[in-house]
Amino acid sequence: MTTPNDPLVTTEWLAAHLGDPKVKVLDATFKMPGVLPLPKDDYLKAHIPGAVFFDVDEVSDHSNPLPHMYPSAEQFGRDAARLGVSNGDTVVVYDAGGWVAAPRAWWMFLSFGHTDVRVLDGGLKKWIAEGRPVDSGQVTPVAGSYSASFDAARVRKIEQMVANLAGNAEQVIDARQAPRFAGEVAEPRAGLRSGHIPGSRNLPYAELFDAATGVMKPLDELRKAFGAAGVDLARPIVTSCGSGVSAAVLTLALYRLGIRDTALYDGSWSEWGVENGPPVATGPA
Repeated sequence: MTTPNDPLVTTEWLAAHLGDPKVKVLDATFKMPGVLPLPKDDYLKAHIPGAVFFDVDEVSDHSNPLPHMYPSAEQFGRDAARLGVSNGDTVVVYDAGGWVAAPRAWWMFLSFGHTDVRVLDGGLKKWIAEGRPVDSGQVTPVAGSYSASFDAARVRKIEQMVANLAGNAEQVIDARQAPRFAGEVAEPRAGLRSGHIPGSRNLPYAELFDAATGVMKPLDELRKAFGAAGVDLARPIVTSCGSGVSAAVLTLALYRLGIRDTALYDGSWSEWGVENGPPVATGPA
């Protein structure tokens, strides 16, 4: 690890600790609906030895029609235990290297009181590029013992987001690509309006990591990216995206910059963009 407080862990560190029974590795690879092969199939084909599949859609509130919304603390505790995680473990999450869902899983663990959680810098992409071993097939872990406690300050609901429109006390940063933010293209999820939350800023999550290596950019480049997007790092921040997943890439980058009291809008555009929903803005930020 870069420092004890860095949310990232290196492939070198993970390779040295794979045999540690207190280090639990989770593959949180995620794709948009309809994209094949399915993330679980990718996992079954190749994963870091011992890694258990963290299904973003499964570890969610199944009573909510919105995609992969936060579950209750009770459910998260059951799901974490089923994945073989106990409260005293070091959790390392990764995805295929496109930086989509590993940060989401990381933020969920933090939100439910698990501070010893890290994201693998570069993910499976970097791991494989370095010639490190992978396994195939299902990993069925021994169940852990897990008790979760939800920190509501890390997540925002739509009522809070609507209330924020009046004074913009919290800056909203949207992680979607610029054409979606500007309302120039149709949303990938059917039935949603195009555009963005009025007053929000746009910083596409893919700008925060090196696409060739999968490694997150250096701190000075992260700071410049937020500045170029018009974000004041001294003011409160809420991250948003299409459905509350890639927004956590921004959250992770901010955390690396020492900004750790941000929140994530869980419903994101899947909730805000519905017909007859709150006001929508179009065009650039």
